[in-house]
Amino acid sequence: MAQPLPEPKSLPSPPNDGITSLQYLPSSSSSSSSLLASTSWDGALRIHDTIAKSHVVTQTMDSGPLLCMAVGTTTTTTSSSSSSGESSGGGGVVYTGGIDGSIKRYDIATSTVTLIGKHSPNIEQADLVNGKKKVAVSCLCTIQNTNWIVSAGWDKKFHIWDVSKCKNIDSEGDAEENGKDGKNTATAAQPVATMDLPGKAFSMDVSLDGTKIVVATSGRRNCFFDIIHQSNQTQEEKDGSTSSSPIEVKLLSDRESSLKYQTRCVKFFPDTKGIAVGSIEGRVAIEYLDDIGISSGKKKYAFKCHRVNDTIYPVNDIAFHPVHGTFATGGADGTVITWDGNHKKKLSSIAKCPTSVACLAFNGVGSEIAIASSYTYEEGERDHPREEIYVRDVLEGEVRPKAKK
Repeated sequence: MAQPLPEPKSLPSPPNDGITSLQYLPSSSSSSSSLLASTSWDGALRIHDTIAKSHVVTQTMDSGPLLCMAVGTTTTTTSSSSSSGESSGGGGVVYTGGIDGSIKRYDIATSTVTLIGKHSPNIEQADLVNGKKKVAVSCLCTIQNTNWIVSAGWDKKFHIWDVSKCKNIDSEGDAEENGKDGKNTATAAQPVATMDLPGKAFSMDVSLDGTKIVVATSGRRNCFFDIIHQSNQTQEEKDGSTSSSPIEVKLLSDRESSLKYQTRCVKFFPDTKGIAVGSIEGRVAIEYLDDIGISSGKKKYAFKCHRVNDTIYPVNDIAFHPVHGTFATGGADGTVITWDGNHKKKLSSIAKCPTSVACLAFNGVGSEIAIASSYTYEEGERDHPREEIYVRDVLEGEVRPKAKK
C-alpha cells in the first residue's frame, strides 16, 4: 500500500501582509532546529516553533516593510556579546533588510535589536508618498563561520558588513536612533567591502563554502563574486599593518541569464558547480560555472514549470534539499514541486496552496518544508486568501534523486 501523503499544517498568528522570506534557524545540536523565522510587508519579524505548531514571538523592526532576511551562524558574535566573552549563538540571531535601507539584527534570547548598517539613499529613487529618498535592502545572506553578512539592494549596491561592529538599540539606543525630534538619526557602521551592480538586486545566494556569491539583478544579469578571506594571507598582516580590509571581493563574471524574462530567484547547487534560476515566465534554468573556473562538464538547460493550461505563473522561490541536492520550486500557481536537476527529472508535486507560494525553506536535515502561501500580485490588485505559513513533513521518495538507468 502506498504511503499516505503528509498534510500541510498551518502555523498560528501568520503575517498580516505579503510574506517575503522564510528560513529555519540553525541548531546548536545535532538535531534540526524547529524554529522558523519569517518576514513580511507588515514590517514584523516572526518566529514559530514548527514542532509545537506555536507562535514564539513577533518583533516589529521599525524598518518599514521587510523584504529579506538571513539567519546567523553559531560563530557569530556582536560587540556586546564578545565583550562579555559569550557567543550569541547562531540559532538565536536573525538579520532583516528593510525598505528604508536598514539592516538590523534581532537576538531572540535577549530580545535586542541591533543596527548593522544602511544602504545610502539613491537620489534617483524616491518615495513619492512620503516625499523621502528611500532605497530598499532586497537581499541578505550570511557567510558561514564569519562575522560577515552580505546585502544587496535597489540602489544597485552590494555590501559586506562586519556584524561585530554594531550596537544594541535598547531603551537608550532607541532615543539615539529616533533623536529628540523623533527623526531617525542613528549612525550606522560602514561596510567592509562594496561593489556596484548593473541593476536592482532581485535575488542573491552564497555558496555553502562561503567563497562565491551570485546576485541576480534587473536587466537579466547574473553577477558572480569571489570572496577572499584576507586574515591569514595578506602581506600587510605579516608586516604588522592593520590597514588592510579583512575581506576582498572580486567580480568574476557579469553575464546575461539564459532565460528571456525577469529573474525572480537564484540559488547555488550545494556543490557550487551550478545555479538554478527561476523567472517570471514559469521556467527554471540550470546554468553551470565553467566560465569562472568551476568545471562541471555539463551543458546548461531550462525547463517549463508552474503552468496551468495556457496560464503561465512566475517561479517565486527555489530551495535545495540539504541532504540529496534535489530542489523544490514554489510558484504563483500555488504549487510546490520537487526536481532532480542533475537527471532532468520531476520528482513530485508536494503541495497545493490557496494562493501564490511566495517562498520556501527546508529544515536543516530536509525532513520538513515550510511554505509561505501569500499572494504575490502577479494578477494585480484583487481579493485574495489571507497569508498562511504551512509546514509539511517530507517523504524520502519526494526528494531522493532518480536512479541512473
